[in-house]
Amino acid sequence: MDKPGMGEPVEALKDLETARKAALARYEADSKRHMDDLIRLTKIPGVSFDGFDPNEVERSAECVKGILESAGFEHVGIMRIPGTHPYIYGDWLKRPGAPTVLLYAHHDVQPPMREELWKTPAFEPTVKDGRIFARGIADDKAGVLIHAASVAAWLETSGALPVNVKVIIEGEEEIGSTHLGAFLEKYRDRLGADVVVLTDCSNFDTGLPSLTTTLRGLISMDVTVTGLDHPLHSGMWGGPIPDPVQGLAKILAKLSDENGRVAVPGIWDDVVPPSPAEMEDMRKLGMEDKVFREQAGIGEGVELFAQGPGLLAKMWREPSISVNSIQAGGKKIAGNVIMDSAWARVGLRLVPNMDHAKAMKMLKTFIEANCPWGLKVEVVPEQGANPWMTKPDHPVFAVAKKSLGRGYGRDAVLIGCGGTIPFVDSFTRVLGNIPALLVGIEDPYTNAHSENESLGLADFHSSVRSQIHFFADLAQASAAQPDFWADNRKPLPH
Repeated sequence: MDKPGMGEPVEALKDLETARKAALARYEADSKRHMDDLIRLTKIPGVSFDGFDPNEVERSAECVKGILESAGFEHVGIMRIPGTHPYIYGDWLKRPGAPTVLLYAHHDVQPPMREELWKTPAFEPTVKDGRIFARGIADDKAGVLIHAASVAAWLETSGALPVNVKVIIEGEEEIGSTHLGAFLEKYRDRLGADVVVLTDCSNFDTGLPSLTTTLRGLISMDVTVTGLDHPLHSGMWGGPIPDPVQGLAKILAKLSDENGRVAVPGIWDDVVPPSPAEMEDMRKLGMEDKVFREQAGIGEGVELFAQGPGLLAKMWREPSISVNSIQAGGKKIAGNVIMDSAWARVGLRLVPNMDHAKAMKMLKTFIEANCPWGLKVEVVPEQGANPWMTKPDHPVFAVAKKSLGRGYGRDAVLIGCGGTIPFVDSFTRVLGNIPALLVGIEDPYTNAHSENESLGLADFHSSVRSQIHFFADLAQASAAQPDFWADNRKPLPH
């Protein structure tokens, strides 16, 4: 089908419902093609961490660029600011007076971690029992293909979209989106939109479409305890000399109480508990202890610090502290020695109303004050991101829930998320406090950031269908309601 010329407005779709059905049918016919693109992209080990080949992230960006061009996006190109891995931009802006939707995903991935624990090679996508296993398949390369496939379905049938669309695919999300704020500031005018759809979150369960309205923030720091300038024979020297490894263990043990609650003084001062209405929403989700244990893979007999809806409240609305990694010597080289030093990475999750800089200072002060025996402790803050929360009262949320319900065949729910996505605050703030719709296709069995990451194939297809519906539903709702954008602004002119 011929497509409208570059930059030229298109006529209104004469029959939106017919066009919608054609787009949905086109996706069903072409779903294998899009899955093949996803597999091709996921085979590229685009790990953005230091120590991994940055050329692979470049190769991933080029692959994304080609996928967006094939989908029919215009003005597709790689965008950068100094010091970043590549971003990719594209748009389709031929619907004057219609809303502009900014689509987001990221193409960089986590390291494979312990490769010996992968049941299949980390970068060789493998289908088994309705899921596809590979590093980055769900977090977040599937998000890239959801955007590409939904836009292609419209353009390859009607030659047009019912709304204007921009897409930005980030290349450094897994290392904290350090430069995203500066990137948005630089390209603010080019990225302007009425609503942003961030496809990097989870569903509450497989087959249950979910909109995330709260995110926890995060601070992390390296903690090193030192007492010697070299390791010593534990028999010849042990007894009078403090053990730096035990010193670190004593510090870490004081970070939480016997109920797993963060014990750093002042941390809880700004925490706002969930309202009765929020707790009722959590109860309606029906989380059970047994299901929670199965989803998390918790060992038999391991204690839980909450039950029922309290599990969700503790994950979504309470701070938590974790020792992400610890090192003193090594398992393969363990000897009868007193180690000279010990290191740990400590992470603290923050909840709405907490400030990451304030929490960082309190945690650092607490660690330094609790180092025993005159040992030396060095605390190096690594990163910080504030929590995020939105009120889903803008009418675009109702549209999104409707579209998700259509795509999945099941009513969508509102949920929180215990994880951190630093860029959400940047998007909403820098681009004028526009509404943010946080969706995604991870689920409790995805194992994002762990070994054997996987994607549920049925949910991938449902998510594409949902976004095809969303473009039509948003066009209809905003045209039918004169005050649709009253709490934001009128659709951007094009």
